[in-house]
Amino acid sequence: MTAPRHRVPIEPGFFTIPEAASEPPRLLGSRCRACGEHFFPRRVVCARCLAQPCDDVLLGPRGTLWTFTWVHVPFFGQKRGDGVGYGVGQVDLPEGPRIQAVLSGKQGDFRIGMPMQLELEAVRETPEGEAVVIHRFRPLETRA
Repeated sequence: MTAPRHRVPIEPGFFTIPEAASEPPRLLGSRCRACGEHFFPRRVVCARCLAQPCDDVLLGPRGTLWTFTWVHVPFFGQKRGDGVGYGVGQVDLPEGPRIQAVLSGKQGDFRIGMPMQLELEAVRETPEGEAVVIHRFRPLETRA
């Protein structure tokens, strides 16, 4: 069995990359000290009450699919011409924010209101052999 590759975010500051495979990734957000509103991505000034600063908090890793669409173009510049596409959805997090994210699954796997789980996906490899990852949400259940 080969050792897992070191994972790096496609852009730092948006999600955690846990060391343990059993631990889910988390989104890096903010909470306003004055009004308690949560935000993703992180911010310094509250968009609700304009107070500052906001505290860094972990969000997720679960949410509810609010809406979604299917994109019929290659994902992240892939050159595959099979027309499979990928899902993009808005997920309501329990802490309050609604975020837009790539969805993991086939076109028929999604329905509004279903529970979703945050996960990481490797999209490419660095010259040093590190896996470059993005965050996405997958259904906790699939349609029968």
